Amino acid sequence: MTTQARIIAITNQKGGVGKTTTSVNLAASMAAMKRRVLLVDLDPQANATMGSGIDKRTLESTIYQVLLGDKTIAEVRQRGESSSYDVLPANRELAGAEIDLVELEQRESRLKIALATVTADYEFILIDCPPALSMLTINGLTAAHAVMIPMQCEYYALEGLSDLVNTIKRVRANLNPALEIEGLLRTMYDPRNSLAQQVSAQLTQHFGDKVYRTVIPRNIRLAEAPSHGMAALEFDRNSKGAQAYLALAGEILNRMMAEPNAESSANKTQS
Repeated sequence: MTTQARIIAITNQKGGVGKTTTSVNLAASMAAMKRRVLLVDLDPQANATMGSGIDKRTLESTIYQVLLGDKTIAEVRQRGESSSYDVLPANRELAGAEIDLVELEQRESRLKIALATVTADYEFILIDCPPALSMLTINGLTAAHAVMIPMQCEYYALEGLSDLVNTIKRVRANLNPALEIEGLLRTMYDPRNSLAQQVSAQLTQHFGDKVYRTVIPRNIRLAEAPSHGMAALEFDRNSKGAQAYLALAGEILNRMMAEPNAESSANKTQS
């Protein structure tokens, strides 16, 4: 592993695809594998914050103050009662950042600049982006080394994926030349659904090994865990959902270990 964190933006412009579920459960799974993890909640809905056991209603400072330059990440990050990873929390106040950032210098790079102060503290930084192409999402993509795209295997998902890939290309051209697609994650997957099988096959055909082998099934425990302020791993470790995210974490780690120049390329990205 490198000494600098691998920064992964978890995003999809389509809502309801399991983006926040993936962010929280992957963070918990990485932490369970003894990795140092920071989860950045970049969504004004703050579901990743609440799902990590942190009450967004009682927060004195959030990522909003970090983006404005009023606070450092070290001052704002915290840990939920049941979690074993750090969280840079959010609340509804973050919605105002869309307007406030317009007036600031380096508005697309505010998160990248802030994260640079803590990359040595972690092995993975996961960014839960909002389900829209906003200034917040642009900040997430500018700060990241790679993008993870959770998606359901349904008809409209492919159309949305095309838009997202074009967005990534634009960010790469203008703001972050090192940005790459980390992988496509099939979520809420039901193998009995013939359309899901067809879309899954199309994804593999077009994106090859960028599609994770791990598939996240529809699982009631994944849906129930957030209401208890915890990841599925803490809520029910033996559930199919929790086990699937542990497998995903293992697959990501194995991929990184298999990259022949993983360390040199990561260090190059940092410079």
